[in-house]
Amino acid sequence: MQKKESFSRWLPLVGLTFAVFVFNTSEFMPIGLLTDIATDLNISEARAGLLISVYAWVVAIMSLPLMIKASKMELKRLLLSIIALFVVSHVGSALAEGYYTLMLSRIGVACAHSIFWSIASPLAVRTVPDGRRALALSAIATGSSVAMVVGLPLGRVIGLYVGWRMAFMSIAIISALIFVFILVVFPKLQSRGKFAFKQLPELLHNRVLVGVFIMSVLFATAHYTCYSYIEPFLGKVAAMSPETVTLVLIVFGGSGMLGSIAFSKYYMANPRRFILAVTLGPTLCMMMLQAATAGMAYTLAVCILWGAMATAFNIAFQDNTIRFAPENATSIGMSIFSGIFNLGIGSGAYVGGLVVSRLSIEYIGYAGGAIGVIATLYLVLRYFPNMRRREAAEIKQK
Repeated sequence: MQKKESFSRWLPLVGLTFAVFVFNTSEFMPIGLLTDIATDLNISEARAGLLISVYAWVVAIMSLPLMIKASKMELKRLLLSIIALFVVSHVGSALAEGYYTLMLSRIGVACAHSIFWSIASPLAVRTVPDGRRALALSAIATGSSVAMVVGLPLGRVIGLYVGWRMAFMSIAIISALIFVFILVVFPKLQSRGKFAFKQLPELLHNRVLVGVFIMSVLFATAHYTCYSYIEPFLGKVAAMSPETVTLVLIVFGGSGMLGSIAFSKYYMANPRRFILAVTLGPTLCMMMLQAATAGMAYTLAVCILWGAMATAFNIAFQDNTIRFAPENATSIGMSIFSGIFNLGIGSGAYVGGLVVSRLSIEYIGYAGGAIGVIATLYLVLRYFPNMRRREAAEIKQK
C-alpha cells in the first residue's frame, strides 16, 4: 500500500512533464517547419520567423498580468483551463487559412504558455516529496529536452511528409490526452495568495532577482539570435540535406538531457562556477558555429555542447528565481522570468532576422555570440557580487 501511495505521489510530476513536452514542442515547432510554412504561405523566411518573435513577445507582455489575474485561482483548475486553451488554439493553427489567421492562433497558444510557464516549475516543486527540488526541476527540463529530441524533429518529419498543418493538429490531439491524465491524477492545490500590482516594487527591490531577469533576457536574446535560424543555416551554410538537418536538430535537443543531468549532479556543489560555465559555454559555441560547418563532426560537437549548456542555464536560473523570490510570490517571480526570457526569444529571433535579411545567414553565430559576451560580463561584474551579498545576509540572519 505504501509503494502505491509513493508511486501516486509522483504522477502529477509525470503529467507536468508531459505537458512541458507538448508546450515546448509547440513553442519551437515553427523553427523546424520555418521553410515549409514560408513556402506554403508564399512569404519570406524572415516573415515566417515573426511567428516566433510575436509568440515570444505576447508571452513577454502577458505573463505577468495574466498570472496576477489568476494568482488566486485553484491551481489544478488553472492548469486544466490553460491546457484547454492550448488545445483549441492548435486546432486553429491546423485550420488556419493564411498567415494572419495562423498568427492569431499562435497568439492564443502564447497566452496559454504565459501562465503555464509561470506555474510549471513551482507546481513541480510542490507536488514532489520534500527535499526533491532539484529532481523536480530536472524532470521539467527533461520534458523540454525530450521535446527537442522527439517533438520538434517529429513535427518537422510530419510537416515534411503530410504538411505542417498536421504537425499542429498532432499537438492538439496529444494535449487533449494530457488534459485527461492531469484531470485524473493531479491534486487540488490552493494558491499561496493573491498578488497585486502594487506589490511589484517590493519584489523588484530584490537585486538578485532583478539580476536573474536581466541575465535571462540577455542570454535568451543571444541564444535565439542564432538558434531561431539554425534550420536554414544548416541547410544553406552547412549544405546539409533536409534529413541531415533533422538529425542535427535531434542531437541538439537530446543534448539538453545532458544539461539536465549535469545540473542535478554538479550545480549544488558550486552554483556560481556552474552558472559561469553554462553562460560562457553557449557564447563560445555560437562564435564557433560557422567554422564548425567545415565538417559534420565539428557541427555535432558544437551543437551538443551548446544545447546541453543552454538547457542547464535555464534550469539554474529557474532555481535562482524560486530560491530568491518571496514564498508568496514564487509563481509571480516565475511569470516575470518567463516573460523576460520570452522577450529575449522574440528579440533574438528579430535580431537574427535582421542579420539574415541585411547581412547574411552565415553571421548569425557571431551576432548571438556578441550578445552572449555582454551577458557573461554582466554575470561576473554585477550578478555574482549581488548574489554573494544576499547569501552573506542570509547566513547572518541565521
